[in-house]
This record gives sequence, structure tokens and C-alpha cells, in this order.
Amino acid sequence: MILETVVYGDVTLLDLMRIVVILVIAIVIAKGLTLNIKRGLRDKIDKYHIEVITKVVYYGIIVIAVLAVLPILGIKLSGLLVAGGIAGIVLGIASQSVVGNLIAGLFLMIERPMKIGQSVNIAGIAGVVEDIRVISTTLRTFDGLYVRMPNEKVFTTNITNYVEHVARRFEYIVGIRYSDDADKAIGIIQNLNEEHPLTLKSPSSDIFVDNLGDNAVNIIVRLWAPSTEWYGVKKELLWKIKRALEDEGIEIAFPQRTVWFANELRKQELDRSEVSESGSE
Repeated sequence: MILETVVYGDVTLLDLMRIVVILVIAIVIAKGLTLNIKRGLRDKIDKYHIEVITKVVYYGIIVIAVLAVLPILGIKLSGLLVAGGIAGIVLGIASQSVVGNLIAGLFLMIERPMKIGQSVNIAGIAGVVEDIRVISTTLRTFDGLYVRMPNEKVFTTNITNYVEHVARRFEYIVGIRYSDDADKAIGIIQNLNEEHPLTLKSPSSDIFVDNLGDNAVNIIVRLWAPSTEWYGVKKELLWKIKRALEDEGIEIAFPQRTVWFANELRKQELDRSEVSESGSE
């Protein structure tokens, strides 16, 4: 054919057309795949991380296409593969943790066990999620400290998300005196629960006498509040319970000990013996 007779060095015009077709197809596939990735992850992760993922996929496909056309240009890949293999082994050993963090970061973005701004506990470190990057996750602890954690560690450890669920329960142990009316105390606490605007009706509250302690009748108070308002409601309601019980004459019990002195014991024994002798007479 005429096209095959036109040669540019060792490459014919037909070879150039094949190269162009392969590259065009690769670009079309790369753009179509990245577009679908953007649509699929749009509601799952933020725009910045979507851009990172799509660029990796796009340029990865382009690189594969370029490698595919190199033999057409007469460039042998055997030497490149050997050199690339050696370099890959060296880089793989050197960047093993980086690759692990990168893969873990991608899984975190897809699974989304936490979001930016949520309160969490990761490997015993509690705080607010500041950012979820490809390599690492950053927290701001409740003390205001900045903590950076590798994504590989984040992905493979337990994550407690304090606000992912709508409701969160809090609990008190209220100890009252044995001389006080436990039913009345339970009624007062229940009324405070029902009157508070942020405590939840469902799940329902649970208020009951849990045990009879050495110094108090212990009442368990289990209430529910919105996760985002949980801490404020817990602080406010505990103080209201204390004030309301005291207004009704119900006191919070405190540890007590009865101490007997030796002299008083002897005196009491003498008094008893005198009483018994006088009675016998």
C-alpha cells in the first residue's frame, strides 16, 4: 500500500496513524472514566480529593497508552522494564509506608467513617476532624492540640464517631439519703427530662433505683439528646437535678462513717450493767 511506503526513519505513516488512534482512544476512555468517577463520588468526598483521584486515573491511562505505542516507534521496552523493575523495587521499599497510607486514604474517602468537623476518637485520641488528606488525617483535640495521623493507622484502628448517629445517651448516678422518698426523686427527675427542650422522647429515658449502697439509694438516670447538643445538655441537666431535689428537701447523700470511742463504749457497758442490777433489785 502507498501508506506503508511512506517512511519516516523506521516508522511508516500507517504506524503514525495507529499511534494517533491509540492515544485518542486512551484520552476518550480516560475522560469518560474520570467523569463517571466524579459523578459517583460527588456526594461521598470533597471536591479536592475527587480531583486528586481523577487525575491519578486520567494520567495513569495516558501513561499506559504511551507505553503501548513505544514498540510501534521501535523503542524496545525490555531495557526500560529491567531498569524500571530495579527502580520500582528500590522505590517500593523506600515508599512502602507512603503507598500504604495512600491506599488507606482512598479507602477512607470511599467508606467515609467520619467527616470533617465531626467529633471522633481514633486510637485513643479524641478530637474534631480537621482534614482527611490522601496520606494523612488531622485532628484538633479538645485541648486544642494539632494531631496528624497516618491514614494507614487510621484505617486499621478502631474509630469512634461521637456524632454520626442522630441521638446519644448520657447517664448519671444520683445518690439520695435513705430517709428521702425515692419515688418522689424519680418523679422530679422525670419532670425535668420532659420539660427540657433538647432531651429526646425517642429513644425513651430510663430512670430507676439501681442499688442500695452503703451510704445512699442510687438512682440511675439515662437520658437521650441530639449528638451535636449532647455535652451541653448533660452539663445543664445535672445542675438542674441537684437544685430541684434540694428545693424539695431531698439531699444528695455523701459518705458517712459512725465512729465509736473506747471510753464511750465502756460507759455504755457500765450504764447497761447498772440498769440490769437495779432491775434485778
